[in-house]
Amino acid sequence: MSTDTAFGLEFSTTPSPERRAAAEREAILADPGFGKHFTDHMATVSWTLEGGWHDASIHPYGPLTLDPSASVLHYAQEIFEGLKAYRHADGSVWSFRPDANARRFQRSAVRLALPELPVDVFVESIRQLVQTDVDWVPSAPETSLYLRPFMIATESFLGVRAAQAVDYHCIASPAGAYFTSGPKPVSIWLSTTYARAGKGGTGAAKTGGNYASSLLPQQEAYEHGCQQVMFLDSQEGKYLEELGGMNVVLVRSDGTLVTPDSDSILEGITRDSILQLAEDRGLRVERRRVTLDEWRDGVADGSITEAFACGTAAVVTPIAELRGDGFTIGSPTEGAGELTMSLRQELTDIQYGRRPDPHGWMTKLTDAS
Repeated sequence: MSTDTAFGLEFSTTPSPERRAAAEREAILADPGFGKHFTDHMATVSWTLEGGWHDASIHPYGPLTLDPSASVLHYAQEIFEGLKAYRHADGSVWSFRPDANARRFQRSAVRLALPELPVDVFVESIRQLVQTDVDWVPSAPETSLYLRPFMIATESFLGVRAAQAVDYHCIASPAGAYFTSGPKPVSIWLSTTYARAGKGGTGAAKTGGNYASSLLPQQEAYEHGCQQVMFLDSQEGKYLEELGGMNVVLVRSDGTLVTPDSDSILEGITRDSILQLAEDRGLRVERRRVTLDEWRDGVADGSITEAFACGTAAVVTPIAELRGDGFTIGSPTEGAGELTMSLRQELTDIQYGRRPDPHGWMTKLTDAS
């Protein structure tokens, strides 16, 4: 066992006695898929009302032990994040804006009445885990190590109140290239029956309930031959919100990027980074309410020339069409738009260390090998 002191907490490290052999690990890394395989270790930090944050550790990956009355199982008091670690050409490993994920994790915690994990502890837990399992970070083009920090209420108590015992964990999973032969435009189904989140709800928090409520309409999208589902606002049913797990951006003919703004939309770190890169180019960015009619009319008159979705997993996905009951808003361009793909390339080049990082977004997790 080894220990590392960070920001007032000691991260103890207990090596797994069942580490996968190099040959088995390399076979997994050759075709990891997404979210199917997990590294040998995980990070954990515990919290109690009396003791605050304590017992920070890196230890063998394995099942969690929960009492059947644990609050998370009954009242869904939990949050999570998603980010990646990237191996650069010199073998070093970096993460993209982990501090932004940490701050969003805190905002989600506040909304779900969970304790706020300090930003430095969040980032250090990732650093410690990646350093321990660095051999799991793939090096093939467009691959990465996906990191899933999450927090769950563990107190054994059936009363309806905020839990007084909580555990934070982070697990890691090697991820293959999202698009094996380049980004492919996707078809989106517009859900008019279901809403992802309502005013005053948890839409701006990254919590499992939001994703659970999107699963049925996502099935509906599949039934209509679409890969993703688009939600409208829950009050008037005419303003664009977001997809089941991605933000939406429309591109106007003058280069202006327009993205829906609402207090029930999750603040996308990938989206905000893409918009910053656009502003760096001198392009105008509008964060505002956007109606479905604006999208439809803009494509019809040529004032909207591109549309894309963005998120951690796929980075940027061109939208081929938006379909709904009795209508289709077709692709404004043949295939992926030029600006869409240019911004995607610029962002991924920064993430993989292929071009300078002007905003200091990258955080080094391990040195060059």
